[in-house]
Amino acid sequence: MEYRNLGTSGLLVSLVGLGCNNFGMRLDTERTRAVVDRAIDKGITLFDTADIYGGRGGSETQLGEILGKRRKDIVLASKFGMAMSDDGAKIGGSRRYIMSAVEGSLRRLKTDWIDLYQLHQPDPRTPLDETLRALDDLVTQGKVRYIGCSNLSAWQVADSQWISNTHGLTRFVSCQDEYNILNRAIEAELLPMMQAHGCGLLPYFPL
Repeated sequence: MEYRNLGTSGLLVSLVGLGCNNFGMRLDTERTRAVVDRAIDKGITLFDTADIYGGRGGSETQLGEILGKRRKDIVLASKFGMAMSDDGAKIGGSRRYIMSAVEGSLRRLKTDWIDLYQLHQPDPRTPLDETLRALDDLVTQGKVRYIGCSNLSAWQVADSQWISNTHGLTRFVSCQDEYNILNRAIEAELLPMMQAHGCGLLPYFPL
């Protein structure tokens, strides 16, 4: 297995990461355990999940049950921001929601910290500086090590970098977006912007 830093950050990850979106939904605990064990045996250290995966919490719960002492040996990434309830209350990137969402993820994952905490989608109702300030507080508190984003446009990510640099806040070190031979849309604007700002790419649906 090869390892490289995520963008220009100090976060070292395996070149191949394990997407955990099927845990808790298509895979039960024992089959998830088999996948996790095999991935670790092959040198994969990057495990990417989200609070919404596995029917709202299922993926994080299974990982929390399975990892045990190996938690400290992997880079655990999760995401927040998509709807975790049907009433419109548990969604988005507001400070109020982020502080609640991270506690739920930490509890399900049975860990004290998340290595990479990512905004899962844009939140048009919340100013981006509010989201970034809340995430910066989580880094200061030690609950989160690095932050990233997913499904944001190039201008939104560039705006986030300007806000972080201007106000001395923790910046997004990565973008998670769809990228494969059939969908290369991010090559037009997002990839050049990421290169200019030192962001790493975590492609989803790569096959």
